[in-house]
Amino acid sequence: MARPELNGMHQRRVHRPVPFLLAITFLFPSTALGFGQEQQALDLRGALAAAETGNLELRAARQQRAMAVAGIATARQLPNPTIAFTASRDTPHEGLSLDIPVELGGKRGKRVAVAREEQKSTEIDITALGRQIRRRTREAFYLALSAREQTNQAKTALDLSTRVRDMAQQRFEAGDVAQLEVLQADVELARSSADYETAQQAQRSADVGLAALLNHNLEAPLNITGRLEEIPPAPTMQGVTEQAMQTNSDLLKTNQDLTIEQRRLDLAKAQKIPDLTLSGGSDFNSPPDFDAGGKGGIAVSLPLFYHGQGEVALSTARLELLRLTLASQRTNVSAQVAAAYFDYLAKSHQVGEYRDKVLPGNLRLEEMAEESYRAGKTNLLTLLDAQRRLSDARKAYLDALFAAQSSFAVLEEAVGAPLD
Repeated sequence: MARPELNGMHQRRVHRPVPFLLAITFLFPSTALGFGQEQQALDLRGALAAAETGNLELRAARQQRAMAVAGIATARQLPNPTIAFTASRDTPHEGLSLDIPVELGGKRGKRVAVAREEQKSTEIDITALGRQIRRRTREAFYLALSAREQTNQAKTALDLSTRVRDMAQQRFEAGDVAQLEVLQADVELARSSADYETAQQAQRSADVGLAALLNHNLEAPLNITGRLEEIPPAPTMQGVTEQAMQTNSDLLKTNQDLTIEQRRLDLAKAQKIPDLTLSGGSDFNSPPDFDAGGKGGIAVSLPLFYHGQGEVALSTARLELLRLTLASQRTNVSAQVAAAYFDYLAKSHQVGEYRDKVLPGNLRLEEMAEESYRAGKTNLLTLLDAQRRLSDARKAYLDALFAAQSSFAVLEEAVGAPLD
């Protein structure tokens, strides 16, 4: 008797919020329609964009811009004047003076020029980190895709092992094979089940790695979309080398360091010009000569012993070091890009070989082995061996696909610019 009453109460609780939900639907249609819908799929472009805006490493690095701006403000500062008041028993009894330092040789403008170049260097550092995050995000995205494919492959292998175990059981019950084959099929099924569970855990691990780069909730499932088989076309060797000379992060950084050091050398040379100190004021209470009398003066340091020769020599030596470093880096970057380029060609070729030859051949062998076993022409070990070869070939193909995608990401980072 209590059950219908509980059901009635449940029905009233279900229908009571309906007006509220309708109000939400009218006031916030996009929010209300999103209830219960699946999370929007994230493709490669979306993942790269999310990492560009949400990655915590990048967000922290961008705070360096405020420090660079503060450096420019510091460089623009003018030296403060000095005011002094004196009192003595001798005449004049009181005095007041104001000293104003005056920088000569354009020192302030040269300091600002150094600070501006340092700000550009900060931007280059942020861009370089952005390239690293892009490579890591691309690799993490395709690792997550590969983990999903590996899970699907493990599920396929598990279904296949289940079907073989059922066939072995049926043939044993019919008296066509010994119980040994049933035990062998059970062992193979247990191995396939363990591989499937391992693949599922690897998929969760890959999702966590990608979510961390995107600054997403690590516990929330990721809905990503894309095809691991979509290998970007290989650019020309000459094209990527020429582009790397313009966009490689190491070359840009050294070039900027060279510019900064040149500005510092200009500032060091300007420091050789002594600054002036203009002073003016008044003396008071000097009877019987005067009650108040003005005074003024000018002071300048004589560069007899020290005139900035150490700073000039040090900056000149750094410039030569940076020029040699830049020449060496050009050679290293060319070699690095070439190595990454040929590695990508090799990985892409490996993908083609697996896709066009290895996989179709192993699939045909497995089908023939299964037909022969059904017909009683071969034993179970031959079928299991064919299935393992097919499973290993599929895993190797997925590994080759991910290796190709990862190699492309390395090439892209070496060039320093997007290639697709």
